[in-house]
Amino acid sequence: MLKNLLITLLCLCAIHTYADTIKTDVLVIGGSASGTAAALQCARSKVKTILVEPGPWLGGELTSGAMCVVDANRNLPSGIWGEFRKHIREFYKKMPGYDTTVNAVLKFEPYTGAAILKKMTDTVKNLTLKLNTPWKTIKKNGTGWEVTIVEKGKTNTIKAQIVIDATGTGDIAALAGAKFSTGFDSRSNTGEKLAPEEAIPVTQDITWCAILKDYGKGADKTLPQPEGYDPENYASLKGKDLLKMVQGGRIPNDKFMLKWSDPGISFKSSPEQLDPKNREQFYKECRLRVLGLIYYLQTVGGLKNFSTTDEFGTPDGLPPIPYMREYRRANGKIRMVLDDIFTPYDRSSKLYRTSIAVGDASPGQHYVDKRGPQTAYPPFPAYSIPLGTVVLKDVDNLLVTEKALSTTHLVSASTFYPSVQMVLGQGAGCVAAYCAFFKTTTKNLNVRVVQGELLDFKGYLLPFSDVPLTDPNFRAIQQVSATGMLKGVQKVNGKTAPVLFNADSLVTTAEVEPAIREIYTRAFLWFNKEKPGTQFTVGNLLSFISEITLTEPKVLRSTMEKQWKETFKFTLPYDMNRPLTRREFAVLTNKYLNPFARTVDLTGKLVN
Repeated sequence: MLKNLLITLLCLCAIHTYADTIKTDVLVIGGSASGTAAALQCARSKVKTILVEPGPWLGGELTSGAMCVVDANRNLPSGIWGEFRKHIREFYKKMPGYDTTVNAVLKFEPYTGAAILKKMTDTVKNLTLKLNTPWKTIKKNGTGWEVTIVEKGKTNTIKAQIVIDATGTGDIAALAGAKFSTGFDSRSNTGEKLAPEEAIPVTQDITWCAILKDYGKGADKTLPQPEGYDPENYASLKGKDLLKMVQGGRIPNDKFMLKWSDPGISFKSSPEQLDPKNREQFYKECRLRVLGLIYYLQTVGGLKNFSTTDEFGTPDGLPPIPYMREYRRANGKIRMVLDDIFTPYDRSSKLYRTSIAVGDASPGQHYVDKRGPQTAYPPFPAYSIPLGTVVLKDVDNLLVTEKALSTTHLVSASTFYPSVQMVLGQGAGCVAAYCAFFKTTTKNLNVRVVQGELLDFKGYLLPFSDVPLTDPNFRAIQQVSATGMLKGVQKVNGKTAPVLFNADSLVTTAEVEPAIREIYTRAFLWFNKEKPGTQFTVGNLLSFISEITLTEPKVLRSTMEKQWKETFKFTLPYDMNRPLTRREFAVLTNKYLNPFARTVDLTGKLVN
């Protein structure tokens, strides 16, 4: 009896010493582009944060997936994404031929990208990084969560108030009970005119990128023939200039990214294949086909001097993860649809008012499965991503990013890009930090406070490519435009449509009156009395400021005249009869009326 009791006590002691419990405010699971940005933002917002990544690198598809030629969001260097771009350019700026133009397509070696992200996390307080740390389970603990991880062979438990699922596959959210949709949504389901009449169970292909290095003309780096190799798998490459195709993906240091739509590197995928119980086998098959492609290039194509490198640390030299465009989309409190991109100001909901991220990626359409139709997107505008898309509808205190973002299929074709996701991750980090700092839940979010934190850290709310962060009026323009007083203008440029603020253009009464009336209850009295003309003048705005702030008109005009050039740095003359520019309207309205202070809910509706 005594012996059994002692054995039991020893076992209990062993278990106690074996398993640790770690407490944190925010736990980010997945060191993807969004996960890394989210963790950085949470830590910079001064909440205790842990970032758990099963692999050895940060960056997800940008680095571990070798998606290292990035053209999206290069005109929208929001926050952490802009910081990452700057570090990459600084690293390569002395390399001959490297394009350091501010908005150039970003090209880098995967290892370098991962190292830069690691250095960024190393310099931030309040952030604990756990690489090579798989997670196992998640369960609710009051309003927070308990997640078990395996750290150096030891199973530990992390207790967190807020969890961010940045895994790319939504596995954490799925285990926590989130609901998802997959494939093409039907038109009746989303209201999107470009959606098919009936839902189609097809998801976009995954691509297993590869990085090849040119070892020189005399080198023979031919791989051993891969298992199951069949040259007919690559028959579509016959007659093509393979050297030119390889060199089209040039990155620094004589390396080349392979990212083709041809068979051998892109693969039909489905929720069944990507399900955790089938994923490992599916990935193995994909990797063998990619190795077969490289072997084909070396043997049939004569490119035996091109081969894999050892930078990924994998046995076969391939990136450890694929470039995944789509899997499953979570049901969020808000679902973003195409009309939120094409006509954001014409909807009953005003989701642009709740933005926590911006994007401008052209929609990808990659379907080996012939059932996947090619959607005839009009020129695609830059857009804002609403806060409610990262907040789960039925699960509190768990946020989602990456492919689990709450959008329709047609919207996810743009939001999945890693550069867009890095911007989104920072926004999600602000949401998580808000909940942690104010000790509240995702049921009680204050959109404006979250957005204010994002602006403090150089994030964009509206995708204005003509108002850079260096503009002295950047914040005023962002805040006033987030109320709907001033609207962005889409300028079609081929297949895209950048959104411009047009700071020097003139303000019309028709543009600003609806939002002014909505925000200020006494505005209708002023409009009925003043009856402003077609153009909204300096005098009109000062009169309205006087009405709302109860400032004596002569005092306001005198003060404004003194501050016009000295304080506000306006270049046009102070003239009460002159029509206002959009810049002047934004700066003065933000300063004296502060419409951004009006609370809005997750749909963008004003809250009294």
